[in-house]
Amino acid sequence: MPIKTCVFDAYGTLFDVAAAARRAAQEPGGETLAQHWPRLAEDWRRKQLEYTWLRSLMGRHADFRTVTAEALDWALEAAGLARDLHGRLMALYDQLDAYPEVKEMLAALKARGLATAILSNGSPAMLAGAVGHAGIGELLDDCLSVEAAQIFKPDPRVYALATARFGCTPADVLFISSNGWDVAGAGSFGFTTVWVNRAGLPQDRLPSRPDHMLPDLTGLPTLLELP
Repeated sequence: MPIKTCVFDAYGTLFDVAAAARRAAQEPGGETLAQHWPRLAEDWRRKQLEYTWLRSLMGRHADFRTVTAEALDWALEAAGLARDLHGRLMALYDQLDAYPEVKEMLAALKARGLATAILSNGSPAMLAGAVGHAGIGELLDDCLSVEAAQIFKPDPRVYALATARFGCTPADVLFISSNGWDVAGAGSFGFTTVWVNRAGLPQDRLPSRPDHMLPDLTGLPTLLELP
């Protein structure tokens, strides 16, 4: 596998998107979320992604923080929860927990001399907050945001940000995401892909299937040892 650069999706791949709602429910005063946070987290994430796709199709781009806030508004209303939870949940989203294997995995890749980067729908400020909270900044060569392309994944212009940044061809890149649709977009662009299938879901019926599948990121350094 002639890979020189490992490019990661951020949300759901490196960072746990359910962490904001879960942590809010555990805080003092979070009792109202105790029974609702799993549904809230699921609805929030679903609407967040739907709004990125719809805005891209409509040609009405807004940054990911705006989209995330709008999705949260919808999810709170759907769950019958108070709007005053909005501010705290958005603050927690800027400091999402990384999955436990992330730091060790990135360190192993850097030890092998590979370039590493994030390529995300997230705005630069959101990504900086999450990376800083996780303490992984020194293990990444760059954090690339769709804001440079002004359109969300899976538009090919987003994936081209990675090849432009590293001066490489798609064949040089291993793209890793927990989102099947993102893997399909990256594969269609020409990246070798890894689907991190944390939930054990069936493969999406899309034009490009993942080249590899892992249950989490722990096995990624071993995967890269394949010829």
